[in-house]
Amino acid sequence: MELTDRKKQILKIVTEEYIQSAEPIGSKAVVERMPGKISSATVRNELADLVEMGYLEQPHTSAGRIPSAKGYRLYVNELMEHKTVSGEEAERITSALDSQMKQIDQVVARAGQMASSLVGYPAYAVADHKKAVTVQRFELIAVGEDSFIAVVMLSDSRVKSQLMHLQLKVEEEHLRQMSHLLNTHFTGISAQEMNSHLMNLSDQVKGQWFLLLNQVVDYAGELLTQAQTQEVFTGGASQILKFPEYRDADKAHELMSFISDSKENLPVSTNGAAMQILIGPENVSDALKDSSVVIASYDIGENMRGLVGVVGPTRMDYATVAARLSYFAESLSRMFGKPRELPPGEEKEIGARRRKKIHPRNSRSRKRPSMRLPLRIRPRRRKWWRRRPSPSPGNRWSNLRAWPSWSATGTINTCVWRRSMTTTASAPPRKRKISMPTPSWTR
Repeated sequence: MELTDRKKQILKIVTEEYIQSAEPIGSKAVVERMPGKISSATVRNELADLVEMGYLEQPHTSAGRIPSAKGYRLYVNELMEHKTVSGEEAERITSALDSQMKQIDQVVARAGQMASSLVGYPAYAVADHKKAVTVQRFELIAVGEDSFIAVVMLSDSRVKSQLMHLQLKVEEEHLRQMSHLLNTHFTGISAQEMNSHLMNLSDQVKGQWFLLLNQVVDYAGELLTQAQTQEVFTGGASQILKFPEYRDADKAHELMSFISDSKENLPVSTNGAAMQILIGPENVSDALKDSSVVIASYDIGENMRGLVGVVGPTRMDYATVAARLSYFAESLSRMFGKPRELPPGEEKEIGARRRKKIHPRNSRSRKRPSMRLPLRIRPRRRKWWRRRPSPSPGNRWSNLRAWPSWSATGTINTCVWRRSMTTTASAPPRKRKISMPTPSWTR
């Protein structure tokens, strides 16, 4: 039996409606959401085919359909619409990570609780080492005459320290020599190699200083052994009680006990994928056979990676959980120094704002530049009495102006017509002489 596009559309509708309502979906609800006109009988036949193919299940004979684990897998791989976090959700995640957490242990310990509050499901966090952890540097600091502090910096940027006591007096010069010896022979190697190097130096180091050396090397070996074991931090286990799938007290208690007491058995991504979704029977643990797990990874450093997982029912809102968990993991990676990759459009917009120096929220706060041209290239404005009227197409002499002129004999030429250079035709000069009495002072 072929899985047609219409069957996929019906499976998508049934899955999304069941995620929202937690009730079996009938043919009427599918018909209302199907594009175009389709009869209820056709939808019932398609639902029966999907049940026969294993993508849907029918709890009772007269009940509607619910997705199976196979149907959820097809929905997640092909039919689910990938969502993005909104501006409010992004601001909420950013504000949750604003607190300065410099130690990796603090980040991993709080990551599970923060992820649980963001997605609304129980969550856990794990710090996984890509390579074997080694000691990067030793430092011995004198405190008193018979005590000192051993500071050990690991290759995953963690710093540990412990106060140690001796029966003999300790001088700063001797501690500097022992620090140089430790940094020369006991850095960049495993705990087993440390023990072999310590035995080789037993003949070269005096007895009292060999005890100090042995005490520091044992402490460093314990730190390396602890670093190799994965420590899991959980949070929000009680949020599983708000889902109708866990109304049964025994079922809810079994899952909550597994999350709290057997957290070392929670699934961890092994293929290095940024996002992994395990649905129902795909989980190895029997306690998670009726649950789904969404896992996202983030980069901590060169030798470490972090994992954040969410546990919930198979009726989980996979699209929303995947979007929020992915953004949360990317925010953790940026917090540890990994640069954010901006989309091309956002990168151009930010670059334009930087060049124009415009505040993104209030562009009126800056002074607007003047639109006037410089004085050298500014066009000269003629006075209103010197402006010449524009010629009209119907009158060829409309651009002629009458300019008064004086003659030497006292005759006024009141109407001497002058043309602009734009007119080709020549106008006949018209003169009108006015007789005036000769002034007395000319006689």
